[in-house]
Amino acid sequence: MSFVMSVDELKDKLAENSNDTVIVDVRFELTNPEAGRKAYEENHIPGAFYLSLDEDLSGEIQEHGGNHPLPDVEEFAKKLGNIGIDSNTTVVVYDQSNDMFAARLWWMLHYLGHDHVYVLDGGFEHWLANGNAATADIPTPTKKAFKPQPRSNEVIHIQEVKEKLKTKSAVLIDSRARERYLGQVEPLYKKAGHIPGAKNYFWKNVFDHNGRWKSKETLEKQFSSLSKDDEIIVSCGSGVSATPNIIALKMAGYQNIKLYPGSFSDWISYEKNDVATEEE
Repeated sequence: MSFVMSVDELKDKLAENSNDTVIVDVRFELTNPEAGRKAYEENHIPGAFYLSLDEDLSGEIQEHGGNHPLPDVEEFAKKLGNIGIDSNTTVVVYDQSNDMFAARLWWMLHYLGHDHVYVLDGGFEHWLANGNAATADIPTPTKKAFKPQPRSNEVIHIQEVKEKLKTKSAVLIDSRARERYLGQVEPLYKKAGHIPGAKNYFWKNVFDHNGRWKSKETLEKQFSSLSKDDEIIVSCGSGVSATPNIIALKMAGYQNIKLYPGSFSDWISYEKNDVATEEE
């Protein structure tokens, strides 16, 4: 399974000048949804295409389902094909640095059965810091047909989450910052706290002090209180910042991992659901 690609490895890939690699820029700001696309139009890695969290990596917001529900599978598959991605394409996804949006696209491609997708370690920031070129030129894609083969065992929704919490047959992780998990602050939602029973593993802790992905060995130590025999459900606010934790868990050798895409924003859309503010 593929996870992370270094800037030097991507540079070598581009030097090969082959048509089997597609680069995707997913820079985004939750508080300024157009900022990522504008940044891409000004400067990006040569050959990169742009996909937006709101417009491409999420479906329409409904009463339930969270703030960034997964998009329609066939519609999203068509978008992937339109920028030259099929099941044989090597895909390299990057963010501004090591952020959550690249991991979101990594997870979506993995969920749809793609086996050759990487997150660029350090993102665009690290690409530039290493003296590499950037451009404002928008590439012309060679369209392909992406045929999704969803790994349905890697996603879980609210009713099953409730059942597994009740029977204690799975471990639930909340990937948000500790102060949000404890309900001390909540910048986005009408309720503060976490899903009762969830344990806090802040997603940014999968990166080292230089902001790079930690090694497999370091991540194994970090998650050592979790059993590799357990089913692990990963959540956050709306299914985005959960995804770096999913990559990190997979890097550390955990296999039975599911994303709860709706996460806390879906949970609190049901008035009767309790919210906790104590350490679990």
